[in-house]
Amino acid sequence: MKAVVVESHGGPEHLLLKELPDQSPKPHEIKLRMRAAGVNFIDIYHREGVYPLSLPTGIGNEGAGEVIEVGEEVTEFRVGDRVAYTGVLGSFAEHAIIPALRAVKLPNEVSYDQAAAAMLQGMTAQFLADSCFPLKEGQLAVVHAAAGGVGSLLTQLAAHKHHATVVATTSTPEKAALATEHGATHSVDYEHFAELVHDLGGAEVIYDGVGKATFDASLASLKPRGMLVVYGAASGQVPPFDLQRLNQAGSVYVTRPSLVHYIATREELLSRATTLFADIASGLLTIEIGGRYPLDAVGQAQQDLASRRTTGKLIITI
Repeated sequence: MKAVVVESHGGPEHLLLKELPDQSPKPHEIKLRMRAAGVNFIDIYHREGVYPLSLPTGIGNEGAGEVIEVGEEVTEFRVGDRVAYTGVLGSFAEHAIIPALRAVKLPNEVSYDQAAAAMLQGMTAQFLADSCFPLKEGQLAVVHAAAGGVGSLLTQLAAHKHHATVVATTSTPEKAALATEHGATHSVDYEHFAELVHDLGGAEVIYDGVGKATFDASLASLKPRGMLVVYGAASGQVPPFDLQRLNQAGSVYVTRPSLVHYIATREELLSRATTLFADIASGLLTIEIGGRYPLDAVGQAQQDLASRRTTGKLIITI
């Protein structure tokens, strides 16, 4: 079977499409015929070595497909089931073997493409709005990169499910229009968002997947005791800072959460996935797929994602 492999850290040219031996699942695993895989910044961090991996390694952290073989101790799944997962390496491949405990069944109303586009980013948006900072009606929330994968879903959840006032930051008028379509009350560019938020009285929460480029202005835009949720670093990692700045900004909070800690148990994974799929099936969440790429174009997909010129979610169709 064909799979994308990283043998040494570096640029997109270090993504190698190789023919690998097919294998069978272990007792607690299932084997999938992959149909689609999501493209995420964590894949770039894995490729570059920001998050070092033991090499060589498969790559890709999220996908959806059909069960074609089950381990002898697996009882929850059977051959032919449609499933999706996130948090297991190796989704950029024709076949993937994953722990059964990390898989969730797909309802008929959710397609493979939708699932591959939504597992990581959809559950991330969900825990950010529901658990990390539980949004309440009328609160002011800033969503950076609001036309991106997490940002577009987070904007929809914040506006339509939690009834918050959303200030969406984007880089182009086209992206601003998309954020407004998704429920943002205000759309603004990165240069002027702090001024707008100040005029609105400050934000209870700022969801920031951009990182280094927006951190200082975000910190200065919070209300006293507000929270800055840095969940990504599209512009680079936030450098170390003096904790006294949190006091000076009004006893504010900064957190750096990851999805893995919010789906740490089987019960929480199933709960989040079930809610996510229901929101997709009902139309509350619109999954914007910004581009589909074949397996031999993973490098191009990652370059397009890193350019921040794309909207919605990029996926690999297999």
